[in-house]
Order: sequence, then structure tokens, then C-alpha cells
Amino acid sequence: MRYFILILVGLGLILGCSDNNDLSDAYGNFEADETIISAEASGKIMKFTIDEGQELEAGSIIGLIDTTQLHLKKMQALAQQKTLRTKFSSIFAQVDVLKEQKVVVLKNYSRIKKMFEDKAATAQQLDEIEGNIEVIEKQIAQVETQNSTVINEMETIEIQIAQIQDMINKSIITNPVPGTVLSTFVEPYEITGAGKPLYKIADLDNIILRAYFSGSQLPDLKIGNRVKVLIDKDIKTNQSYDGEIIWVASEAEFTPKMIQTKEERVTQVYAVRIKVKNDGKIKIGMPGEVEL
Repeated sequence: MRYFILILVGLGLILGCSDNNDLSDAYGNFEADETIISAEASGKIMKFTIDEGQELEAGSIIGLIDTTQLHLKKMQALAQQKTLRTKFSSIFAQVDVLKEQKVVVLKNYSRIKKMFEDKAATAQQLDEIEGNIEVIEKQIAQVETQNSTVINEMETIEIQIAQIQDMINKSIITNPVPGTVLSTFVEPYEITGAGKPLYKIADLDNIILRAYFSGSQLPDLKIGNRVKVLIDKDIKTNQSYDGEIIWVASEAEFTPKMIQTKEERVTQVYAVRIKVKNDGKIKIGMPGEVEL
């Protein structure tokens, strides 16, 4: 009887171990969608106010690259623009004067033409005033041509000012996405260049479990499906999270060495990404399990 009880206890332990091993359908590690933020301008970093682990909002201004030379170029372009506007006003004034002269000449033309019809004026007088009208019209056309050149110069200067302002705006380091700073690559007063990495950021509120499933499990894996994600709460128990499948690999790969699968003979598996709402307990690189 004693041996029979021992046998039952042993079978119970074996079955218990078997249940624990078969509890999860897949295993993997947590990762995050990391974004490396790079400089958009070149120059000395005058300000850089973030630390690793700091949470940032989208649109937060966290640094500044020296804009002294850009500011001077903008002031120069604005001065040129002011000069052109003065020239522009002068040309308009000339056109206005010529148009007033034309109005006066046209009145005289009407008067002399009527006198010519009444034979009170000569053909020479009529030809002379018609010639004056033609001269004034040519003068107006010539001045308006100059005006067109000035307008083109004004447009060129405005484009230059817009380009300089865009470069100034890009010198203000603005965080584009919300998340937690994972690492920084520069310090204040270093010289940076356009395209040089400044810091790495990731959204840790929504973390990703990359788990691996066998081919036989593929029918149960569809994007949008909800699954249960487990992490170690302590040495004996797990903590459960709700997860959503957001990606399923289209091709199989060899089983990663660190992954244990439910079927020991599986040599190829499919990677699956599962999004989990993080309460702060899940860290990048931490192992996780999945129950379908």
C-alpha cells in the first residue's frame, strides 16, 4: 500500500510538470518599436536637455543647434528685400506719373482732333500729339518691364528667406514622437551634422512580444486576434496581460536558440509580434509566453 501511494504521488508530480510545460503555446522576448532621432542641421549643439529614461511628448523642444550664421543670412536677405521694395515703389511712382501725363495728352488729343475736324487745327498738330501719346505708352511699357524684373527679384529673395527660416526651424531640436528616451548619443557643445543620431526613443506604454509558433499553430494566428501574454511574477507564478496579434511572418525561420517550443522536434517556426499594454513592469528583452 505504501509503494502504491508513492507511485501515485510520483505520477501526480510528473503530470503536474507536464501540464506546466504545456501551459504556454509559444515563447519569446519583449521588444519596442525604437526610433532614432537625428539632427536636421549642422553646427554646435547649444542646448540638449534630455536624459535616458525621460518621458517625452510629441512636439517637445529638447535642444538647439547654433543659428547665428543663419540669423545673419536672414538679416541680409531682409535688407535686400527692403531695398527692392523701395525700388518697387519708385517704379510704381514713375508709372503713375506717366499715366497722368497720358491722361492730359489724351484730353489735348480729343480737343485738337475736334478742332482739326472743324478745320481749326492743322494735320501737323494732330500728328504731333498722336506721337506724344505713342511715346508715353512706350515709356510706360519700358518702366513696367523694369517692374517685372524687380518682381522676379522679390520672389527670389522671398524664397531665400523661406529657405533660411526652414533651416532655422530645423536647428530647433523638436521631439517628433511620444515615448521614453532609451539612450542619448551627444552632449551639449558638441559639433553635430545633418543626419547624425542624437538620441533613441521608444513607446514603452505599448510594448511588443516577438514570439515563435510552429507551422501547425498558424491557423490560430490572425492579425487582430486577442491572446494571453504571461510574464514571470515571481519564481512560481505568472502575471497575465491581454495581447493583440499585429504581425505574422510570411516565411518560416529556424528556431532561435533561446526559444523553447511546445513541440520539441520543431526546427522551423514563424515569428509573431503581439502588442501588449505595458503597466511599467515589462522591460525590453524580458522573456514572455503566449497562450492562444
